[in-house]
Amino acid sequence: MARIAYHGTPKKYFENLDPREPYVPEPFAREGFIHTTEGREAVSITLTRYYKSSTEPWVVLYIDQDRVTSPIRYDDPAEVFPHIYGPLNRDAILAVEDIGRAPDGTFLKPVERSSVASGFGRTEPAAFNRTEA
Repeated sequence: MARIAYHGTPKKYFENLDPREPYVPEPFAREGFIHTTEGREAVSITLTRYYKSSTEPWVVLYIDQDRVTSPIRYDDPAEVFPHIYGPLNRDAILAVEDIGRAPDGTFLKPVERSSVASGFGRTEPAAFNRTEA
């Protein structure tokens, strides 16, 4: 069974990236790593804490930690927040899903994907299917 980590990012930002390149979030250059969480509840709590006021749509990346080629390190004592210290190789992203929001902006728990947990299935946004003109 895959060890899943979750990462939230603005949908527009993610869809505008080149799908042939490894993923790096906007704050990567400043922070030096990619924030992820283990557990669907942890990602909703974290996104709500820091991005509740954001009105734009967000997506959650479902990441197979065993496929990540950059180093992963837990910098928190509870080991709930694995940090990826480098770009995220696209084949480690098992799925990309819209994350629901409550009327007050609270992020809802991402959907549980049994196909993701078993390492099968993949939902890809239109950006993955984009071709160069």
